[in-house]
Amino acid sequence: VQLQASGGGLVQAGGSLRLSCAASEHTFGIYAMGWFRQAPGKEREFVACINRIDVATYYGDSVKGRFTISRDTGNMVDLQMNSLKPEDTAVYYCAAREGPNLYYRPQDYSDWGQGTQVTVSS
Repeated sequence: VQLQASGGGLVQAGGSLRLSCAASEHTFGIYAMGWFRQAPGKEREFVACINRIDVATYYGDSVKGRFTISRDTGNMVDLQMNSLKPEDTAVYYCAAREGPNLYYRPQDYSDWGQGTQVTVSS
């Protein structure tokens, strides 16, 4: 499946952004979805994931309580990011894979979007 992430931008610390990921085909009930991020010079970091039927989510420790992942019954997955911090600055990627579980490792995913830049100023 092809993925297109959007919604990144520049925001002040404490602000909010909503990222969206549009898949090229229907994903609900088929694909588990995840969001990852990568800052310059750092490894790709797990942010959040949601299972294929929208009954379970899982978050990285650094975003827990501030970010919320959600999906519709079609082909969209969103990431609502609140209380943003400068350390949240990174390129954010959405990812997809078929399967029934929650997946939090980059190597678990087969399909990746192109990334969208999020910059949080202090």
